[in-house]
Amino acid sequence: MSDHGMMEKEEIFSKVLRAGRRTYFFDVRATKAGDYYLTITESKKFTNDDGSFHYKKHKIYLYKEDFSEFNEILKEMTDYVIDEKGDEVISERHQKDFKKEDSDSENDNLDLDSITSAERFTDIKFEDI
Repeated sequence: MSDHGMMEKEEIFSKVLRAGRRTYFFDVRATKAGDYYLTITESKKFTNDDGSFHYKKHKIYLYKEDFSEFNEILKEMTDYVIDEKGDEVISERHQKDFKKEDSDSENDNLDLDSITSAERFTDIKFEDI
């Protein structure tokens, strides 16, 4: 490949955001005319049954003429989510290190010693089995 071909593919400025199984790449690149544009790539890691893995990638090309409106809408949408749901992550159960806590509030307040042994069993009818 020629030096000119390599220059077209070269990133001018890059940042990486690692977020669990997803990684986001933000790359400033140059057009053939020498102008800059932004690519945003989402790369998600998938593990196969045999333990090997592969990545799926999705890419967005964002050109300068769209920056202003894109920034406005992105800010509006992210502000909306934070205003509606806060910035605390509530879907932690989807993270691989999530440990489910037994937080059944009714059961937390029960004193097992105060319940007679007969009350601890459920009445099951033979027809239910």
